[in-house]
Amino acid sequence: MYISGQHFSKATLEWVQATVHANPAISMRELSRDVCQSLEWSSPNGQLCEVSCRKALAELNRRGILTLPQKQEDYSFQQKRCSSLEFDPPEVQCQLNQLGQVSVYPVSSRYSKDSKLFFALLDKYHYLGSGSLCGQQIRYLVHSSVYGHLGAVAFDSASWAIKARDKYIGWTETARRSNLNLVVRNARFLILPTVKVPNLASHVLYLALSRLPQDWEQRYSVRPVLAETFVDPNRFLGTCYKAANWILLDDTTAGRRDGVPKKIFLFPFCPNWREVLCHEPEHALGDIPLPEEPENWAEHEFGAIRLYDNRLKQRLYTIAQDFFADPEGSIPRASECKARTMGAYRFFQNPKIHMDVLLDAHKEATLQRIKEHPVVLAPQDTTSLNYSSHPMTKGLGPINTSDDSLIGLILHDTLAFTEDGTPLGVLDAQCWARDPEVEQKRKQRKKLPIEQKESIKWLRSFEKVTEIQRLCPNTKLVSIGDRESDIYELFVEARDTSDAPGLLVRAEKSRNRMLKDELMWNHVAKKPVSGSMKIHVPRSGSRKARDTWVDIRHAQLTLKPPNQLKSRGPVTVWAVYVLEQEHPNPIEWMLITTEEVYDFQSAQKCVEWYSARWGIEVYHRTLKSGCRLKDRQLGTADRLHACLGVDMVVAWRIYHLTMLGREVPDVPCTAFFSDIEWKALYCYVHKSPEHPENPPSLGEAIYMLGGIGGHLGRKNDGPPGTQTLWRGLQRLDTATEMYAIMNPQTSSNMPSGP
Repeated sequence: MYISGQHFSKATLEWVQATVHANPAISMRELSRDVCQSLEWSSPNGQLCEVSCRKALAELNRRGILTLPQKQEDYSFQQKRCSSLEFDPPEVQCQLNQLGQVSVYPVSSRYSKDSKLFFALLDKYHYLGSGSLCGQQIRYLVHSSVYGHLGAVAFDSASWAIKARDKYIGWTETARRSNLNLVVRNARFLILPTVKVPNLASHVLYLALSRLPQDWEQRYSVRPVLAETFVDPNRFLGTCYKAANWILLDDTTAGRRDGVPKKIFLFPFCPNWREVLCHEPEHALGDIPLPEEPENWAEHEFGAIRLYDNRLKQRLYTIAQDFFADPEGSIPRASECKARTMGAYRFFQNPKIHMDVLLDAHKEATLQRIKEHPVVLAPQDTTSLNYSSHPMTKGLGPINTSDDSLIGLILHDTLAFTEDGTPLGVLDAQCWARDPEVEQKRKQRKKLPIEQKESIKWLRSFEKVTEIQRLCPNTKLVSIGDRESDIYELFVEARDTSDAPGLLVRAEKSRNRMLKDELMWNHVAKKPVSGSMKIHVPRSGSRKARDTWVDIRHAQLTLKPPNQLKSRGPVTVWAVYVLEQEHPNPIEWMLITTEEVYDFQSAQKCVEWYSARWGIEVYHRTLKSGCRLKDRQLGTADRLHACLGVDMVVAWRIYHLTMLGREVPDVPCTAFFSDIEWKALYCYVHKSPEHPENPPSLGEAIYMLGGIGGHLGRKNDGPPGTQTLWRGLQRLDTATEMYAIMNPQTSSNMPSGP
């Protein structure tokens, strides 16, 4: 749980509660100090963030998550701030150069004479009074060597969120939360009403701003780069701020205090202030912990999402569960009611929501599953998403070079699979719309550097897999690509990257790669057969699925760089040549890998790995047919991207269920289904109000689910597929709701487990 930017784990909350029970008389100051020390929660200057911690503890207490001691009443001996200091304001009416030396100096101590004078001046002469400054703060007094004190200036922490300011800076929510401490607010500015000196106010602002960055850094170990202030237009024109070179922005919305919009002024302290403020911290994968006790599968998959509004998180969980319950339905049908439908549309219209944000959270959960396996395969592939039935959607592009009428998006994704074919999650997704004008010049792009071509997608995906490989040192990852990925730059990337995953690519024969004076294909084909193996060839178009025997040859090669990449040098790889036996249209593969292949067993392993690449094609079919992507009507490509982030996780989940039932059919079905779901499924299938005391196995539940989805279960039918399970889940959702109505005591178990 994140409160005030700090993560409070379940163990931390239990420790805090135990501390309070053990010492009921503990003060909030003592408790906050202990919590800060335990969490190593400190500011840049090394001081404990006790104030922020106390606010967080108070919020947890308000939510009922913690029960804290009652606040003690103020004692009579506690000092109150006194602003009744007698002060005779000087009567001054002259020119600026007649004031002598004008200085702005900080108030040193809260209980010093200067501090009392500061509060006395504001309470008596400022229309807002001295008030309470927020967060970090510095107070200044304005002094003239001839006339004495002329006014006061105060700065404190910046406002949390201002629409016009944030838009002008160019802040994302992450950048704002990370860099808000680099902005300070001019909270109070007073020139005594008895002092009438032209240009004095702008001169005082110049003096204060000249020393503020250094004073602030000395006190708080953070150097601000921007100052802000707000001017009431009903009282002031803001002339002194304009004269001091402050930037005037749009007005705020209605003020919280009086309902009056205020004029916003900004003052940058350095030329590159916008670059500094817009810099986002690099959030490495694995930084955010997963929810300890998720209420449903959606919270488990998306619980690590970097959204700071809990309402958006809850909306995401609801949308994901609705899509999973009715994947083939439109958004209104899946949402079931007008309120949830409108909430889903607003969610996808939110500029904070996009595909990368959603899938980054899912990758956190995927990372944990990857660590449980010694070898994980990561095939990457490209597919087109056809939205031609919605030509008014903005931001789409051509998806077929021979038919300009087909428009949509291009998706290049990478999935993680076990060696047995069970999908573990989505590792990377790149989605874009092609530019029609660029597509017309497709042939001219061949000589462009790879950074300007679509082929860069293979390198970007490999980089993502490399990042995950470094986080999983005990797991071997293998990046797999089809013939389109046969590009020299990819092999160079695998060679030059430390701790890189394995790379396995099917070579494109038309490239005619040369090895000295001989074609690569001819060279490897001359090698003796090291062994034969049986593989399964899935259905593809008019070609039927079949099991067939293939001969295996292998050799170590040194690939020569193409002419435009001679500076990159040669790359040493291993080749595995696969040729089908006695077939009129035989399978012929040339697999190039960075994994060492010295014998038939290692070559056989490479063939098995490449055969598993078909799993990503099954996933694409599930995504496009099961989720009915072509029926999504959201108006713009950006919103389709956001919706695709949810659909991809939903499609992965049903594919995961399908394969999990085949890999571990004997585990209890509660590994995937909640209690109410498996009971509703059993009663619905067996037409009986009674259910067994112990849950059935996952394999039995999968067959029951496939049965209500249309799977006949005949001897040669095989296990249920993804499409059948889609339909079964839709009927199960209805059966579960009816079961909950008939058995109200079980309604609390409605959410599905992770």
